[in-house]
Amino acid sequence: MAKSSFWADFKAFAMKGNVIDMAVGVVVGGAFGKIVTSLVNDIIMPFVGWLIGGINFTDFKAPLKGSIIGATGDAEPVYICYGNFIQQIIDFAIVAFCIFLVIRLMTKASAALSKKKEEEAAAAPEAPAPKPDDVVLLEEIRDLLKNQK
Repeated sequence: MAKSSFWADFKAFAMKGNVIDMAVGVVVGGAFGKIVTSLVNDIIMPFVGWLIGGINFTDFKAPLKGSIIGATGDAEPVYICYGNFIQQIIDFAIVAFCIFLVIRLMTKASAALSKKKEEEAAAAPEAPAPKPDDVVLLEEIRDLLKNQK
């Protein structure tokens, strides 16, 4: 019985709108990350490299000197690829900037929509409040008395 309760709870959790929205966000975010990475690697970084004299950041690396226990003289050198790290920092900065722009645009659009709704609400004439029953009855009596004269 505990298994069915567990699976029922899991199914209820997995089918909530927030979880599905989050899954869609992760997939779209992954695709967006690939687009931004391509933008950085294929367009921005070559331009930056050209500006600074044809240097490619991903080629920056520092060899580790010294011997490793048991390594022979013809062993491959080990490098710290700090240029790749610089590349990732630039990628992150561009992704953060793009997300900032999207959120800023959405905030401005939302503010404009709410302002427009407020203006429409202010411009629309308010419906008269319904009259109490005693006032309606008194008006009917008044009208009947006018008609009798």
